[in-house]
Amino acid sequence: MTKNAPTSSSAPGAAIRALHLDLKGVPPTHHRLLGILELAAAAGYNAILVEWEDMFPWTVDERFRCETAYTAAQVQAFHEAALKLGLEIIPLVQCLGHMETPLSVSDYKHLREVPYRSDGLNPLARGARELVERMIDDVLALSPGVRYFHLGGDEARTLGMNPETAAYVKAHGKGQLYLQHVEPILDRLAERNIRPILWSDMFHDWPDADIKHIAGKADLCPWGYGGHPDDWQYHSATKYIKRFGENGATLWGATAYKGATSHSADLCDFAQQQDNALAWTDVAKRFGMKGLIATAWSRHSTHHLQTQPIDACLDSLVNVGLILQNAKAPGMDACMDVLRRTCNDVRFEACKAAMEKLTGLRQWAWTAVRDLREQIVLETADPRRRESGAAMVFLIDLKRHLEVGGPEAYSMVQSAFAGLIEPVWIQRYLQDRIEPLMEELGSLEPRVRVLEPDTYKGAIHVRNWYQPH
Repeated sequence: MTKNAPTSSSAPGAAIRALHLDLKGVPPTHHRLLGILELAAAAGYNAILVEWEDMFPWTVDERFRCETAYTAAQVQAFHEAALKLGLEIIPLVQCLGHMETPLSVSDYKHLREVPYRSDGLNPLARGARELVERMIDDVLALSPGVRYFHLGGDEARTLGMNPETAAYVKAHGKGQLYLQHVEPILDRLAERNIRPILWSDMFHDWPDADIKHIAGKADLCPWGYGGHPDDWQYHSATKYIKRFGENGATLWGATAYKGATSHSADLCDFAQQQDNALAWTDVAKRFGMKGLIATAWSRHSTHHLQTQPIDACLDSLVNVGLILQNAKAPGMDACMDVLRRTCNDVRFEACKAAMEKLTGLRQWAWTAVRDLREQIVLETADPRRRESGAAMVFLIDLKRHLEVGGPEAYSMVQSAFAGLIEPVWIQRYLQDRIEPLMEELGSLEPRVRVLEPDTYKGAIHVRNWYQPH
């Protein structure tokens, strides 16, 4: 593969428009992954930021792979398909925070910043940088011709919490601790004519000298997924973007098309992501950003719940892509036209409807759980309140949601995503959402039986449709 850059166009949006594939949750089957590339190209994207995580066929340590990891041949096919579609691939390997994939393996626990947390790498630990470098080499071996390599570097929340790193920070500052770990990795990529990219949230409070130093080594990418950076106060507020630029940084920006709301949400917030994407096109123009990324988190962190399958959010994927290309909202008709031309829009509607059904079930059932728990506390503390049968009413309400809505939502999700996501990930997605409700029912029903023995005699009984795994 040659080093082909996306060609600039006269479109008013960003020159490089990258669709993010976060593959550590609800990962598409390989066949579906290639189909998403076709949709991305049709939706105005000209680059793919791919965060392989445990779906990569790691050779540095095969224990980093999950049970459905792609093969080396499939990764090569992914690159070949992207090349044919004019999509530039930008790999992403974490370098400091979000290191759960390697640090959860027993042989690497000694590299943790905090012993009981797998998210943060100790940058002073012997072998820490070498582990990152080996992972980068592994990915580059299957990623020919890349111009950019994203190193993550964000949300390193444990940085400086180890006694050794805390002493280093006290003596030299947190910026210098970060740089002593990351700078050799940046230099190593530069030797291969690859420009690194880093999320910028760790740098906003650094001294100017440290910002200038890292800006000479890597592009910086502020990110934020709700509202406009002009209105923010946190790390990616416009005032920090301006400061990065004044210190010589080449800038990117990151919006989202999914995965940017609750970590357990089943659907994206279409309107929020549209407004945020429009805001980033404004900021990108004002600060001369090199590119914009439409992130798509499938887990907020490696060990969190899976969230929002791609195929339930294709309308937002297309909408954000066209916004990044044209700096204006295209309208739903234009989005659906792209979907009809490039993939099965009926299948998309089925996936979205399944997620809507699951969302509704969970909202109503958790409301019933809350109501029932509150009523149980009331009747336990004040026995005079037991005569109304209110606890029994709330219990019946919860049972009806799980009896009627549960099997239907379960079946809809399994059917809609069959062939798009491997069955194991669909099963775990449903398990994480339904089993907690069944556990609540199992724990609360005996308490109602004790509190209201007379009314409990008329209770309905949920048939055993759900089997925990």
